[in-house]
Amino acid sequence: MGGLQPWHWLIVIAVFVLLFGAKKLPDAARSLGKSMRIFKSELKEMQSEGSGESTVQPGAHPSPRPITAERVENPAPAPQPAPDATDKHPA
Repeated sequence: MGGLQPWHWLIVIAVFVLLFGAKKLPDAARSLGKSMRIFKSELKEMQSEGSGESTVQPGAHPSPRPITAERVENPAPAPQPAPDATDKHPA
């Protein structure tokens, strides 16, 4: 009951042929295959980069790295306090 039976697959294939047409299906399958190959190669590349950089043993916590703050060369001027009504001198 949980899996697809052969006649389910036939219905799915028939719907795809009706929707996309027999001419476009090989092109769609070819582009899907290219995408999967690119995806697999990118995954392998990421795994090889990750294994080369990682020197931490499994189960061990990595040593903490210091946080670097960005330094602002020209800081904004401090806001001036608003004058109170009692500071005004009568003219």
